[in-house]
Amino acid sequence: MIAFEEVWRSYPMGPSRVDAVRGITFTVASGDFVAISGPSGSGKSTLMNILGCLDRPSAGRYLLEGVEVAFLDDNALAALRNRRIGFVFQTFNLLPRMTALRNVELPMIYGGLHREARRRQALEALAAVGLAGRIGHRPSELSGGEQQRVAIARALVNRPAIILADEPTGNLDSKAGEEILEIFHHLVDGGATVVMVTHNPRIAERARRVIQLEDGRIVSDIRR
Repeated sequence: MIAFEEVWRSYPMGPSRVDAVRGITFTVASGDFVAISGPSGSGKSTLMNILGCLDRPSAGRYLLEGVEVAFLDDNALAALRNRRIGFVFQTFNLLPRMTALRNVELPMIYGGLHREARRRQALEALAAVGLAGRIGHRPSELSGGEQQRVAIARALVNRPAIILADEPTGNLDSKAGEEILEIFHHLVDGGATVVMVTHNPRIAERARRVIQLEDGRIVSDIRR
């Protein structure tokens, strides 16, 4: 599913450069649940941006489903993000004036899917995260945990190859956070692939595999 081969990401800093990711190599198999953990400045966000095709490696290779991402133009990358990658963010990123149903439909609107098909798939995705009875509610009418469920439904609706979750429990209380993690486990049991970034070791331990970063390098890779 995912293959990183000696991936570096460097940024110019005046006359010198900063290496945010340093020669990382790892693979993720289809149907796995992986947490990428580490302290602030360890390279987690940079790695997530590369995984999500929001940034490109400075060196090395990133292959997603056998396709080397560096060779894709901007249009192809945008299509890949829309169809093959589902994003879940710490801040939910829901549009406040839209209902839960409309928020979930958005990726399919960008993909040009017919209205009836959009509605059907959005309803299925909301039901999958336990929100079949909240489809007409706007984000301000939902709890934080419910908003994150809407965000997960939106990530699922195009049936992506991989779900990338960036600190998905960071703005939630412990009970709501546990509910979100249970949803991820349920999705993985159904064949989904989830990669989650978190700075919280307790949250990371709920994944099936934990990759620990430090100073842009992998310092441990443990399957639980």
